[in-house]
Amino acid sequence: MSSSDSEVNFQRDIYSVSRLNSEVRSVLEGSFPLLWVEGEISNLARPASGHIYFTLKDPQAQVRCAMFRMKRQLLRFQPENGLKVLIRARVGLYEGRGEFQLVAEHMEPAGEGNLQQAFDALKLKLQQEGLFDSTHKKPLPLLPKRIGIITSPSGAAVRDVLSVLQRRLPAVPVLIYPVVVQGEEAPRSILNALRLAEQRQDCDLLILTRGGGSLEDLMAFNDEAVARSIHALTIPLISAVGHEVDFTIADFVADRRAPTPSVAAELATPDKQEILDRLNSLQRRIRLGTLRHLASNRQTLQALGKRLERMHPDMRLQQRQQYLDELAMRLLRSIRSQMEQGEVRTGLLASRLNAVIPTHRINQQRELFNGLKRRLLLAVDSRLRIKRQGLGLAIGKLDTLSPLATLHRGYSITRLLPERNVLRDTSQAKTGDKLETRVSNGTVISTVETTVPL
Repeated sequence: MSSSDSEVNFQRDIYSVSRLNSEVRSVLEGSFPLLWVEGEISNLARPASGHIYFTLKDPQAQVRCAMFRMKRQLLRFQPENGLKVLIRARVGLYEGRGEFQLVAEHMEPAGEGNLQQAFDALKLKLQQEGLFDSTHKKPLPLLPKRIGIITSPSGAAVRDVLSVLQRRLPAVPVLIYPVVVQGEEAPRSILNALRLAEQRQDCDLLILTRGGGSLEDLMAFNDEAVARSIHALTIPLISAVGHEVDFTIADFVADRRAPTPSVAAELATPDKQEILDRLNSLQRRIRLGTLRHLASNRQTLQALGKRLERMHPDMRLQQRQQYLDELAMRLLRSIRSQMEQGEVRTGLLASRLNAVIPTHRINQQRELFNGLKRRLLLAVDSRLRIKRQGLGLAIGKLDTLSPLATLHRGYSITRLLPERNVLRDTSQAKTGDKLETRVSNGTVISTVETTVPL
């Protein structure tokens, strides 16, 4: 072999089949975005892995497709051979066989794309008109008097709702408005039921519900007339259409949306145990409030009783008498003090006189002293007489105010035994009652023979 042939062999870039398929796959996946492809399913295979493999075909061509388990679990229907579908897929290559294929990310029955577009357009329109605004949402009643259920009477949804209502609050009556929930007649049937419920006003809460289904199955709940009728209701409405992943226009317009019929029933009614717990709590609060109120009133009555005791005439008389006794003692102390001062002063003068004055002047001064003494005694006696007169007047006034003085004037106080309540009216006494009558010098016990009202 020549050297030129060796250089040519060295410079060749020889692909293995695996490398070729890998690079072709990279080129395909990098050249196409996610595509929407429509066709008919054939050669459907469901291996144990949970993935599905099928051929998507039209009258002129076909392409191999794969949908892996994580995406397949999100499907709301079961793919079947012969079913026309719309898939959203990535363009790729299965390297093991070198086959061109589509890897499906989403699948829906053909025709649902148009339904979805109509759904999105109506949703945007009603949203812009404000039908979804929270300001229009009516609060649900805490304890509904009657619940209306708008649904198919033979579906599983009504059984779920009734089962939950019976368990949570069996005392609440339920009225079923039977409607068609699927097909051409469904929107009109639902619309008539809504209008009838609004007209009759015999329920204070409505539940609009049905089981799950495809977008086409739920189209009655995406009807514009139905949505506007729900918005115009004066009765609160809970929408529970389909499963958790299903959303309808009715859900957005309703006052509350429930992911399932059972949850709608739970939203509509409080649990009976919660009600009992709340009633017990209120009862405890009322009992405590009553006890606090009684305790407060008891303290007020005790304070008023003490005030009455302080204002009783006996207490005032005692205070006046104590005040008079204090004045008398102060007067006597003052008189004694003046007399003692006079005696001391007289003694001093006598001492001075004895020391400096002859005997004849002593006699004169003695006479003068005797005269002063008599005048002093007369003055003291006169002052004592005046004070005694004032004291007598004060005592007289006290006697005038004393209940005993009233008794001395001929009055008496009669009490009903054994309680010793003061008898103020003939209606307080009856024949046979014992009476205690207080007069000025004692007490008279008597028995009532008859009463003579004036």
